[in-house]
Amino acid sequence: MELMVLLNALVTRLLFVLHSLIGVWRVTAVKKEPKYWLLALLNLLLCLETGLTLKFKQGRGYKWFSPAIFLYLICIVPSLWLLEIHHGTQYCGNEPEAVQVNVSNQDFNQSRDSSHGSEGTDHHIIQTAKVFVNQLSTICETVWTLALHQTFLLLLVVGRWLLPIGVEITRDQLSQLLLMFVGTAADILEFASETLDIEDVRKNYTLINAILAVWTWSMLQFPLDLAVQHIGCKPSASARRIPSLLLCRYSAELWNIGVSLFIQDGPFFIVRSILMGHFRIFNQMLVFFTAKNILVVTLQLYRLAVITIDFRATVLQRSRKGEVCCCPCEPYEARTHATGHQENEMKEFVAFPPKEESQAPSEDH
Repeated sequence: MELMVLLNALVTRLLFVLHSLIGVWRVTAVKKEPKYWLLALLNLLLCLETGLTLKFKQGRGYKWFSPAIFLYLICIVPSLWLLEIHHGTQYCGNEPEAVQVNVSNQDFNQSRDSSHGSEGTDHHIIQTAKVFVNQLSTICETVWTLALHQTFLLLLVVGRWLLPIGVEITRDQLSQLLLMFVGTAADILEFASETLDIEDVRKNYTLINAILAVWTWSMLQFPLDLAVQHIGCKPSASARRIPSLLLCRYSAELWNIGVSLFIQDGPFFIVRSILMGHFRIFNQMLVFFTAKNILVVTLQLYRLAVITIDFRATVLQRSRKGEVCCCPCEPYEARTHATGHQENEMKEFVAFPPKEESQAPSEDH
């Protein structure tokens, strides 16, 4: 096992565990009930996955799916749900945040001065840590929740980058996937923050639960790598069934269209339409992002129509010429088998060249 692969696998999962523990700590601090520390037990699943991955996969990833990302979602999403639901009845105080930070800094300076006459450096470090924790506790709850959302999405992208890749995905495909994740994370963060910050939404717990459910549903696309990988298909299925051949040739594009329609832009458009149509909630940003979702859904449907028409025209053109339409993701042996006797005839032609006509004897003879 390579040292860098082992280091990346362990460091990334350690970051996941630490961030989920911070979320559990905030839930316990907000609810003021120690029983919420039981949410930290969900990290045992991530620890178990780490051991199995190191043993059976030598630290590398799996094909089409990332169990570490999925288990990280399981560990952090319940804490964010509880913070958002509690956030519905908690608001920041009237005092500016800068005043609170200044007071904390004064406490920090007093603790530092008092520690000069203490026993040693260890006591100074402990007092500094206590003051730092108290300073973090004075930050407004809404700021804490938004910061956890932001760091959660950033850690998803960075963690997917640091996780060792398997043999099925290349560096080029990983770079494409990370660029897609950055745009996706920005849209998801905007959806959660923009809709949950509306005052009328905060008064309706049903709307909060519905928005959080759609938000959770949209997060399920991060553990999957189908957006940059082609699904292989058998030669017999691809040569006889048009849908199988279409899925084989455009699997990545079709997955992107499906994610946009059924996991991200489609559900986001439905939620925002309900807010405006049924609950009569209007603001400038809500109208703008609703129009953006409509535009994205329309463009995705247009892209699907273009792919279907282009593929159908290609199949008809090849069928008229009598050619066998093979999937480009099939191996070379499958394509040679599908083309029939053309290869055999070429080999026979090369092995037995035609006899040359008898030439006149040269002057030397």
